[in-house]
Amino acid sequence: MEMLFPLLLTIHILVGLSVIGLVLIQHGKGADMGAAFGSGASGSLFGASGSANFLSRMTAILAAVFFLTSLGLTYMASSKPKAPDSVMDAVKTQPAMPAAPVETPSVPDSKAKDIPK
Repeated sequence: MEMLFPLLLTIHILVGLSVIGLVLIQHGKGADMGAAFGSGASGSLFGASGSANFLSRMTAILAAVFFLTSLGLTYMASSKPKAPDSVMDAVKTQPAMPAAPVETPSVPDSKAKDIPK
């Protein structure tokens, strides 16, 4: 599951770039009028109308894959365990134990009290 997220993200980015490329390759609605006056569209790789069908189908397929990878990435990102807000959230708290009385060592008689003030 840990390797699936980067793999899905890589596929998502590649499909997104492919959709951008396919949309830029396609002719607009106004390109048909230019083809009628001999702009050379009939001599293209797919023929006069073949490129429109192929490119539009590939765009639709890649858009569907992009949509599915978006849903998959959203699900995977939302199902990750939540990280603690601070370092102290990860520390288990223990109940406070009463402190044992601390005995202070007795100071032997010093000569400080013999000094006059």
